[in-house]
Amino acid sequence: MTERTSRDPLLQPYQLKHLTLKNRIMTTAHEPAYTEDGLPKERYRAYHEERARGGVGMVMTAGSAVVSRDSPAAFGNILAWKDEVTPWMAKLAEACHAHGCAVMIQLTHLGWRTRWDVGDWLPAVAPGPAREPAHRAFPKVMEDWDIARIIEDYADAAERMQAAGLDGIELEAYGHLMDAFWSRQLNALDGPYGGSDLDSRIKFSLEVLQAIRDRVGPEFIVGLRYTADDLVEGSISEAEGIEIGRRLKATGQVDFLNVIRGRVDTEPRLTDVIPVQGMTSAPHLDFAGKIRAEVGLPTFHAARIPDVATARHAVAEGKLDMVGMTRAHIADPHIVAKIMAGQEDRIRPCVGATYCLDRIYQAGGALCIHNASTGRELEQPHVIEKAATPRKVVVIGAGPGGLEAARVAAERGHAVTVLEAADQPGGQIRLLAQSQRRSEMIGIIDWRMAQCEELGVAFQFNTFAETDEVLALSPDLVVLATGGLPQVEVLPGGGLALSPWEVISGEAKPSGRVLVYDEAGDHAGVQAAELLAKAGAEVELMNPERGISPEVLGMNFVPYMRALQAHDVTFTVGRRLAALERAGNGLKAVVGTDYSTATYEALFDAVVINAGTLPMDDLYFELKPLSRNLGEVSQAVLVAAQGYPFPQRAPDAAFDLVRIGDAVASRNIHAAIYEALRLMRLS
Repeated sequence: MTERTSRDPLLQPYQLKHLTLKNRIMTTAHEPAYTEDGLPKERYRAYHEERARGGVGMVMTAGSAVVSRDSPAAFGNILAWKDEVTPWMAKLAEACHAHGCAVMIQLTHLGWRTRWDVGDWLPAVAPGPAREPAHRAFPKVMEDWDIARIIEDYADAAERMQAAGLDGIELEAYGHLMDAFWSRQLNALDGPYGGSDLDSRIKFSLEVLQAIRDRVGPEFIVGLRYTADDLVEGSISEAEGIEIGRRLKATGQVDFLNVIRGRVDTEPRLTDVIPVQGMTSAPHLDFAGKIRAEVGLPTFHAARIPDVATARHAVAEGKLDMVGMTRAHIADPHIVAKIMAGQEDRIRPCVGATYCLDRIYQAGGALCIHNASTGRELEQPHVIEKAATPRKVVVIGAGPGGLEAARVAAERGHAVTVLEAADQPGGQIRLLAQSQRRSEMIGIIDWRMAQCEELGVAFQFNTFAETDEVLALSPDLVVLATGGLPQVEVLPGGGLALSPWEVISGEAKPSGRVLVYDEAGDHAGVQAAELLAKAGAEVELMNPERGISPEVLGMNFVPYMRALQAHDVTFTVGRRLAALERAGNGLKAVVGTDYSTATYEALFDAVVINAGTLPMDDLYFELKPLSRNLGEVSQAVLVAAQGYPFPQRAPDAAFDLVRIGDAVASRNIHAAIYEALRLMRLS
């Protein structure tokens, strides 16, 4: 450790009760949805252990682990009500402790934030009948025996976690059951647990704490992650949040607070709590600092703190005792190790795409948009091993897939040359990053370029690769990452339409009445619609399915919808563009539907069709008959992540050949990067 890093506020130890945390950086509770049978088995353990290996001071597991049967998993949650959870959590704790990393778990009862038609089909329960919009269940209003049972469930779960050797627990009190009791809006109970009196509304929480302390004793660390202001009229105000914090401290049973501002019952509110790219960084940091000053308990916080400088400021200025960099560690689990090594510039940036959380809320496992090892630690480790035999690798295309192929191949020790037709790298990412709100996406490219340059990758820009140029480089392996081109001719007259790329790049600037027909349902269509609307066009966004932009998941869709609604865009769902033809200076659209034979006609000044891309694969098919593997990839080898993935069909040939990303089929950024990573790791 250098003298500079030894003085770094982030690297100073922190004493939490009897527990010494080796630095001030933590990953806050989040549910990566890697459980199996509701248990944190090998994949779950490997994910957290990697962050421990990377130097983080504490991992707060789960988000959240559920304490009761009538709190069924909403998105892959750990089932803390199962006795079988204890040995699995013990293995996780042991693995992280081996790296000097503290381990805690967040416990909760989800209350209204789940469904009745999952798990054991028990009714959701809450202190009032309000339905949470996100999960749509109408809860049963809790009876006295529900309250008593759930209090015991909390204590049982805490006892299991203590038995597993964890350093402590954190109770979840934002958007779940506990804070619903606090809320004047959500708590409809009379008597001892409801009403206008705050003493009554926090009674459930205090009884939970007492029951836990009766089981685990005074030394086990217990904290709360709580909303100190849920930003909903008539619910939990800032003043009440501060008072709740003070009362929690007064019990002597709470060792820390983890501060949240907002509520998570709708996608827009969730996105304000956990902002995505284009939104303000660390929007609630000053608020968390205020709670720390007013309440006086050790204070943790995380909400879009993506970079080391912001984290360092949070600790140095006394706003936080422990700073959460959770999505940042999904992008790069070795942040602390790189800080200690004086290599902050090598940290893989979180670009705020929030592909990770959007996948979780769609019941998929968390994946980083540009670190394909995250969540795949067992088969795709974050550290790339050297190849036994160095080779000459030629990569065609410097988009995200091509650059990842070049980076991994160079890490393996291969000599790599990249040929790119454009004058700079980036492919579609450079295009989409032209929109200010998505400009952070260029970090995917910039980080890979920096890594490639450090590794000695040779780049030839303004080079439209042809067969002779590739062969002249005498490659052992050729990787085609040429991407795709947008297709618009998917219907009669489609050639009259513009592509979203033309709009996003500024090459085309249609005005007047513009139809964006979004058959692919991904970012390109809705991004084009947003740009057109902001430029003053009268935009109609049409989709043949029952919802808008289904490939743009919940949290990412929020800023689009806010922008589109602000410009009075018309949304048309369940309608399919059937044909286009010229009509004077404009276009006549024939619009049908998959639900009947009915059609209608409408006039537009311009039409934009988003229907995905078609592979740019001419060079691939020219090289295919000249290659050793004839372009073939062994799927069995690829999926098993063992062996050499290219069958030797023509052993006398000089090189193997593979294509990746959109040069194979229209997919997304993560797919291209993952494909490049696992192919090059075996090459």
